[in-house]
Amino acid sequence: MNQATSFKPPITVALTGASGAQYGLRLIDVLAAAGHEVWVMISKAAHMVIATETEISLPAQPQRLAEALIERSGAQPGQIRCFGREDWMAPVASGSGAPSAMVICPCSTGTLSSVATGASNNLIERAADVAIKERRTLVMVPRETPFSPIHLEHMLTLSRMGVVILPAAPGFYHQPTCIDDLIDFIVARILNQLQISHNLMPRWGEPSA
Repeated sequence: MNQATSFKPPITVALTGASGAQYGLRLIDVLAAAGHEVWVMISKAAHMVIATETEISLPAQPQRLAEALIERSGAQPGQIRCFGREDWMAPVASGSGAPSAMVICPCSTGTLSSVATGASNNLIERAADVAIKERRTLVMVPRETPFSPIHLEHMLTLSRMGVVILPAAPGFYHQPTCIDDLIDFIVARILNQLQISHNLMPRWGEPSA
């Protein structure tokens, strides 16, 4: 069997320029570990955030970025594919491309605005537009505080279109003991929306590991 065909259905993950790069990077790792093909887009602003918030150095060129993400996540060759901001031949750029659920994590309020208004100025925004028009799962993880009326109006607009608005606001009832526990709280919520099983933390009412 061709190795590429053995992966589970692809999930698109886009990182934009909001704080919280750790959420998106962790999501990529977990999806790869779960056996999914992962299609990744990282905006220029997100690269700056990653450099600021983490000690991870990621190249901008898509092929080198894919290699770096595969190496750090332990994914199989070809399991992670990366696309540039104007790679209009990427499968996510058209509804006739291979179907994929999409997560924008973290999602900047600028990206939130662009998606809500159908701007499609770059591949991330276009991919989100495709997900909405094709009625595919789209999860957006805004990380901003406080939210302005503009942000809230855009979230309401998108929610009415069927987009899942999942703010990066971790809970504490699982008694986190480190930052990784808070990151996994949000990643677990994203996986629940994607209907992907995980053991990052128990669901409410389930016994702790």
